[in-house]
Amino acid sequence: LQGTRDPMFLTGVSFPPDWPVYSETLIKLSVYGVNDGYQQTVSKESNFLGSSSFSVADFLQSKDQQLSLSLRTADDSATVGTVVVSRMKMGEIEDGEVDHITADMHQKPSCSKGQKYLEFIPINLHTQRMRVTCPRKTDSFYDVVTVGAPAAHSHGFKNGGLQKLLSKYETEKKSTAYQCIYYPPEQAAKAREILCVVSQLQPHISALADQLLQTAQQSPIQPLRDILKSLEEKTEQFVHALKDELVKSALLALHAARPGYISKSQTSAPSTSPIRSDSIPHHKEYDEEEWDRVWASVAKSLNCVIALVDKLQEQDNNNLEPAPSHTLADVITSHNPVCRDQLGVKVQSLKECVAEVAERARCSVSFVLLQEAACSTAQGLQLQQRRDAVFSQALAALACGFVMRLYAGLEDKAFLRQLHAVGLVAQFESLLSTYSEEIGMLEDMEVGISDLHRVAFRITEAASEEAASLQPTVSGRRDRYTVEVPLPHHAFQALPDELRQGKPLHVLPVLFNVGINEQQTIAERFGDISLQERINQKNFEILEGYYKSLTNTVPSECLPCFQTQTDIKELLDTLGQNVVTKKRKNVEILWLAGMICRRINGIRFTSCKSAKDRTSMSVTLEQCSLLRDEHQLNKDYFVRALDCMRREGCRIENVQKNIKCRKYAFNMLQLMAFPKYYRPPEGTYGKVDS
Repeated sequence: LQGTRDPMFLTGVSFPPDWPVYSETLIKLSVYGVNDGYQQTVSKESNFLGSSSFSVADFLQSKDQQLSLSLRTADDSATVGTVVVSRMKMGEIEDGEVDHITADMHQKPSCSKGQKYLEFIPINLHTQRMRVTCPRKTDSFYDVVTVGAPAAHSHGFKNGGLQKLLSKYETEKKSTAYQCIYYPPEQAAKAREILCVVSQLQPHISALADQLLQTAQQSPIQPLRDILKSLEEKTEQFVHALKDELVKSALLALHAARPGYISKSQTSAPSTSPIRSDSIPHHKEYDEEEWDRVWASVAKSLNCVIALVDKLQEQDNNNLEPAPSHTLADVITSHNPVCRDQLGVKVQSLKECVAEVAERARCSVSFVLLQEAACSTAQGLQLQQRRDAVFSQALAALACGFVMRLYAGLEDKAFLRQLHAVGLVAQFESLLSTYSEEIGMLEDMEVGISDLHRVAFRITEAASEEAASLQPTVSGRRDRYTVEVPLPHHAFQALPDELRQGKPLHVLPVLFNVGINEQQTIAERFGDISLQERINQKNFEILEGYYKSLTNTVPSECLPCFQTQTDIKELLDTLGQNVVTKKRKNVEILWLAGMICRRINGIRFTSCKSAKDRTSMSVTLEQCSLLRDEHQLNKDYFVRALDCMRREGCRIENVQKNIKCRKYAFNMLQLMAFPKYYRPPEGTYGKVDS
């Protein structure tokens, strides 16, 4: 609240669960006058109204769940007004109307994709498995997840999708029209992570320091060494987390932003020009004299503690030779009380230095978060909601695919080794065009799929084998999510130790898009397909990087065997060539990406606008290609099998499930623009609702 530029008379404050808020914590409210209501600017020097402080304990014990506080001037000489602070308790609504709430197996059909109240639910999400049986061989399974492109249909695409809207918004935030310092989203996310680390590690270090001092007076030397080792490790983690350039630069910016601050360069010049608010000021003097001094004190204090413990160990070894029964406490008390006192002083010094660093870091990253909040607008909140909705759809599909792939590979030790060593690839195939509204859908999808890199999976043991106990659960916040996947007892116990110990498992999302409909024809001839080209190039590089990591970590024997002998590296090279080749409706990009995904144990996803029509054409084509390449389907029967899969089976049933009609939403004119093998058989398409 301090220094807010938004002239609101009612505002809310919430503390995240991991913030160190205790009963004795003091909260200060500072109120400033608005100098110019049109510009919404605040002058901290001339328009300060007053401030007031209160403790969390007083707040919680207040009557009627609110406090009425007097605002006092800076010199505490007068009362200038009052401010009322109320607290709200979160709880579940009881005795409400629940007739409209149901819990059951449902899907969001394609015709409901624009429904606002369903915007967080994926469109037409289904899993599909093809099982191939042969008397002479083991059965083979091929899985794919089909889902409508993760996109915010209820928000519309008049101004584009997330990629375009976020880029425009970030550019506007950098404008000097906002009286704040601009920090990119990744730096704000880093600030939240640092704040969480500080909250966790500082109390831990303080407790270990106290335990070290107590053990030095009561126990032999070995427990002392163990505690010291833990103290060193935690302090090293603390230092590593906070020695981030963001902390340093934000401290400099905070120092310069304080009222009355005059830098050394300003004292030597008669006049100064105003500092631009869209860049972080740097002051070399503050960096060297303040921040480095604090870090030097932490290192010095820790080294002194280590040296004293080493000295005590040396004395203990010397004194215990004639009398092995003596303890370290006896040695300290009878031989060197000065050393004990010195250890206490140095431990206290270490705690104070760590506390000082933690306090500066909190101020630093809080400054970053406050600047982010100050730069936020109603437009920013709408964009965040749009991004959350798109991410929710993508996450649901990913969780579905991960669970399906995990169960399919529970008995495959090579797959499980790959899973915990390097993670899996989640390959999303998109058939959206780069024309009209589908450009916005693709921009939404690109951001939503990219955001999945913040998701980790963890396998747990289910409390029971009931369906409710086996449901995945999601925890975390926007910058990091964890999906817990419960397994039945017998399956969980058969897992490798690394997986049973709850190691985070990562999935690398990649997206490849090739538009195939008549709108893509228009885009290729008269429009712009640079979005598609950029997406494919970027994700090819990500896929190539994963393959290099995979080959450096996991033996090739861990990868599945296929009848087609083409090397994965050769497939990657061919994919790379196709990505940079200017070719209309180059669906070979999708074929190669899907083939590579299956050969590296990846998870396959296929999407179009509704996962109903174009998706059905792609999935059936892939299945027939697998039968031809891996199971000796005669080429003469390829088209017949393809038509059969499209005329009968789960894809036409999926259409029926969505629109209550067994017709793909195509017309003859559209199909003339489709690649040859993406056209359905006669009698299976027509003008229907999509």
